[in-house]
Amino acid sequence: MPSSTLGNDLANARLAGLLDSAMDAIITVDESQKIVLYNRAAEKIFGWKADEMRGQPLDRLIPERYQAAHGGHVKRFGETGVTSRRMSGSSIVYGKRANGEEFPVDASISQLETPEGKLFTVILRDVTDRMQSEEEQMRLAQRLGGLLDSAMDGIISVDEQQRVILYNRAAEKIFGWNAAAVLGQPLERLMPRRYRGEHSDHVRTFGRTGVTSRRMGDRTNIVYGLRANGEEFPMEASISQLETAQGKVYTVIMRDVTERVRAERELATFAAESAGVREQEKSRIARELHDELAQSLTALKMDTIFLQGNIATNPAGAQAKLDDMLRMLDTAVASTRRIAADLRPLVLDDLGLVPAIEWAVQNFTQRSGIKCVLDLDEDLELEEPYATAAFRIVQESLQNAAKHSKATKVRVRVSTEPEAILLRIEDNGVGFAPDAPRKAHSLGIAGLRERAYLLRGKVAIHSAPGQGTTVEARIPVEKKEAA
Repeated sequence: MPSSTLGNDLANARLAGLLDSAMDAIITVDESQKIVLYNRAAEKIFGWKADEMRGQPLDRLIPERYQAAHGGHVKRFGETGVTSRRMSGSSIVYGKRANGEEFPVDASISQLETPEGKLFTVILRDVTDRMQSEEEQMRLAQRLGGLLDSAMDGIISVDEQQRVILYNRAAEKIFGWNAAAVLGQPLERLMPRRYRGEHSDHVRTFGRTGVTSRRMGDRTNIVYGLRANGEEFPMEASISQLETAQGKVYTVIMRDVTERVRAERELATFAAESAGVREQEKSRIARELHDELAQSLTALKMDTIFLQGNIATNPAGAQAKLDDMLRMLDTAVASTRRIAADLRPLVLDDLGLVPAIEWAVQNFTQRSGIKCVLDLDEDLELEEPYATAAFRIVQESLQNAAKHSKATKVRVRVSTEPEAILLRIEDNGVGFAPDAPRKAHSLGIAGLRERAYLLRGKVAIHSAPGQGTTVEARIPVEKKEAA
């Protein structure tokens, strides 16, 4: 055998070994697109043996719906003169196994001029697992996106440059910016200007600590955000960090606590003012005791001394003085009862809520001259502390109406639900702006809300200048079980 022939055989054997050891399938076809080379990896991928495929049309390995288009693509590629290119482009190429199963492949094609004509070689890889993994990742991403968008708290993630890369629907509602306007923007866009430099330093310092998460803000755990309309608002927030292949990602989870902070401030103001009001009430009672009872007792003492010296010598004068003293005692008794009733009406303890409210309404009309219509269930009965709370809300609402409303008519309605008592006090007075600052040392609305709040109830104030005022209270009532 000539040495050149032996050398060619060895080279062909070596090439065949290399092709069969390749991880990717390698298939070569001639200009009529009949298979002339088909390696072992192709056997594993398609399920056909090489002996079964040599000389067969390449269409045998392609789903029927792609066969005509594929043949045209190969022909046009041969006309371009380009030596090689990827086959799939932006779409997926599919193959067909011996069992008829279709599967996605990643493929490239090359062409080579030979004395026997042009040869086209396709190198392809089964990407079924990769496609399934990508689809699973897409499903997981969609599920995660759904979970993030269904969260009630705002969730914002930023990269190491503190640019927003995730921004859920709750964040849209909180800040007023939609995701398209925020993604890719610096995080400082969502915070007041005076905090921006300090915040960036805090995030960088947190990144160096290695701690995975912590709460943000000062000792009150409150930080401030900036809405799209320029409004600043308080929020609770926590921050976490995660190392990724693309770098460190910081995620902030936040909650708008505007209403809670407003309620806490209002309750703190109420507590401070109520202490002052209690002192004022003590001073008022002390003045009334001094001006009415103490002065009456002093006058009675002086009249008693007068009687000691004149009862025998001036019987007529003594009798007149006794008549004056009796009238003074009647006045003192009436003042004592009025002061005691202002502190707590005995009728509430002795007769119950309905008579106490009727007394309060009657007393309101007598003192203010304002007509008051009362609508309540005569059979209404409440245990403590609900009876006192209901009575005080009605009483204080009437007092507010007498002081501020300039009304000509007030309507009081007391009704019940299966597990709650409903109070409604409505006047036709001048009204006011409920959100306006309250006067110093005035309990007003906060006092009503505090009484209801202590019993897990709520008070709503409906008013506007020139449109009267309506106070609505709902207090849940827990019925005591029978012994």
